[in-house]
Amino acid sequence: MGTKAGERLMHDHAELGELLNQLNAALEAGDIAQTYAALDLFWARLAVHIRAEHLHLFPMISRAARRVDVSKEILPPGEPENTIAKLRDDHDFFMRELAQAIAITRGLSANAEGNAAAQSGELNKKLDAVRDRLVIHNEIEETGIYLWSSSLLGEAERTELASQVQKELANLPPRFGV
Repeated sequence: MGTKAGERLMHDHAELGELLNQLNAALEAGDIAQTYAALDLFWARLAVHIRAEHLHLFPMISRAARRVDVSKEILPPGEPENTIAKLRDDHDFFMRELAQAIAITRGLSANAEGNAAAQSGELNKKLDAVRDRLVIHNEIEETGIYLWSSSLLGEAERTELASQVQKELANLPPRFGV
């Protein structure tokens, strides 16, 4: 069974998936303004999700894995560190690709004609790459690190982690009016 933090992060995965669907719908409709707004929100929401994991989940799991004999747990030695390194690499990829997608979308807004078809194609490629890698990434998190928090962390740590994750997820940039 997962922890409240893991459950909240899994719920956030579902919400991010829905935002990505809305982004795709706007892009398919050719609505550049709505595409930009949806992309901006998706990027910001993913960023706070990543921040929650980087600042709280990953360090807490790393510390817990170092203090327990993971060979007696469900994890092979080195597994938490290797998995966290892979997830961090994915996070870097997502932020880099989404930053480039924002730049392309701004270009579409500024240049409604011209090479808009080529730019839209490039935008689709970037979003497809993010979507495809996100599916695998989320699977790794939901079947691994989120569950590890219940076996590696004590009750007080799980409670603290849940509070920290919730605080980070609620900390969207002011432009979103929250």
